[in-house]
Amino acid sequence: MSSNTPSMPAILPMLKRSAIATVIAFFLFLPTLGIKTSASGGVDGLFLQYRWSALAIACGLIFVARMAMEIFGKKQDGDTKPAAAPSALVHFLSSAKIAKTVGPVLLVFAIAFPFLPFSDRYILDLGILIITYVMLGWGLQIVVGLAGLLDLGYVAFYAVGAYSYALLSIHFGFGFWMCLPLAGLLAATWGVILGFPVLRLRGDYLAIVTLAFGEIIRVILLNWRGFTGGSNGLSSIPRPSFFGLPFNQEPGGFAATFGLEYSSMQRIVFLYFLILALAIFTFFVTGRLRRLPIGRAWEALREDEIACRSLGINTVNTKLSAFAIGAMFGGFAGSFFAAKQAFVSPESFNFMESATILAIVVLGGMSSQLGVVFSAIAMVGGVELLRQLQFLKVIFGNDFDPSQLRLLLFGLAMVLMMLWRPRGLVSTRTPTVFLKDEKTVSAAMISQGRG
Repeated sequence: MSSNTPSMPAILPMLKRSAIATVIAFFLFLPTLGIKTSASGGVDGLFLQYRWSALAIACGLIFVARMAMEIFGKKQDGDTKPAAAPSALVHFLSSAKIAKTVGPVLLVFAIAFPFLPFSDRYILDLGILIITYVMLGWGLQIVVGLAGLLDLGYVAFYAVGAYSYALLSIHFGFGFWMCLPLAGLLAATWGVILGFPVLRLRGDYLAIVTLAFGEIIRVILLNWRGFTGGSNGLSSIPRPSFFGLPFNQEPGGFAATFGLEYSSMQRIVFLYFLILALAIFTFFVTGRLRRLPIGRAWEALREDEIACRSLGINTVNTKLSAFAIGAMFGGFAGSFFAAKQAFVSPESFNFMESATILAIVVLGGMSSQLGVVFSAIAMVGGVELLRQLQFLKVIFGNDFDPSQLRLLLFGLAMVLMMLWRPRGLVSTRTPTVFLKDEKTVSAAMISQGRG
C-alpha cells in the first residue's frame, strides 16, 4: 500500500466529516432543490413537487467533493489545509507584462466582436449586458477597491442615472448626449448626499447604511407614482440616435443617409459601440485617477484611516470624492440602460443588482481592472451558459430550469474564491508610486489581504 494512501483508522474520521457535510447539504438543498411549487391549473392552486433524485445527486456530489478535500488536501503532518488552486490562467494574468498585453488584445476583440460570423442579435445583446456590468464594476471599484468603503447600495446610483435620462428625455425632450452628463451629475450629487451621513462609519455599519440607501431609493421610485410611474415604470423613452440620425426606415434615417439597406441590427451595433466607448472612458479615467494624488489618498484611506489623518489628508473630502466619482459612472451606465431598453421600472434596480456588481469586483480583484472584465464575463455570461445546459433536464427532469441554480453557483464561487483566491482572480497589483523599477506587489507581501 502506498504511503500516501490513508489507513483505515484515518479514513473513518474522514467518512464521518463527509457524512456530516452531506447531512447539512441535504437540509440546505431540500427547500431549494428538492421541493418545487407547481401550478395545478385548477381550483387547487399550487402543490408541492418533490425531486428526490435531484436532491440525491446533489448530496452525492457533496459527499464525493468532501472526501476528495479530506484525502488530497491532507498535509504530511496530519493537518488539513485547503491547497492553493493551481490555475495556469490565474498565474498567466497575474503577470504585469502579460496583463498589459491581454488588455489591448481584449480591446481589439471587443471592437471586432459585432463583425464576427457568430455575432447575432442574441450574442450582441449579451455583449452589451456584459460590458455594462464591466463599467459598473469599474465604477464600484473606486469606492470598494481603492477607497475601501463597502457599498451595498450602488444600484441606487444606477437607478438615478436611468430615471434621470428617462424623465429629462420624456418631459423636456433632451437628447441622449445632453442627458448623459446630467445623469452623471445627478448621480454624483446623490453620492455626496450618501457620503455625508456615513463619514464616521466603516465596515459592517457602512454596509448596512448603504444597503438601506439603495432600498430607500427603490421604495421611492416604487411609490412616487406621479413622478416615476410607480410599479408601471416609464415607457416610450426616446432612443439614442447617431448624431441626429434615427435608426428607422424613413428617408432621413441612418440607413437612407449612408445608402445602406435598413436592418434592425444597425441600432444594436450602434448601442454596442456606444457602451463600449463609455466603458473605455471609464477605464481610462479610473486608471488615471488612481495614479493622481486623489487615488493615492483613496488607497491610504483604505489601508489605515488614522495614519491617513496623521499625514494631513482630508478624509472627509477623500470619502466624498470616492462616493461621488463612483456614483457618476453608475449614473452614466444607468442612462445607457434606459436608452437601450426604452423602459425603466423599480424592479430593475433591486438589491440583487448591487450584490452582482459587488461580487464582480470581489471575484475579479479589488484593485484589478482586468480582473473585473473576466469576472463579469464569468458571472453574466455564466448565467446565459446555464440556459444552454439543456442536457441537465435528462438528469433532473423536464421541468428543471438550469438558470435557477445561478444564485447557488454564485455563492459557491464566492466561497471557493475566499478559500483559494481571497484577493480575487488577479491578486497582484502595480503600485502607483515606485522608485526605479515598476514591480508588481503579490498577495503574499500584503499581510492585511487588501493592498
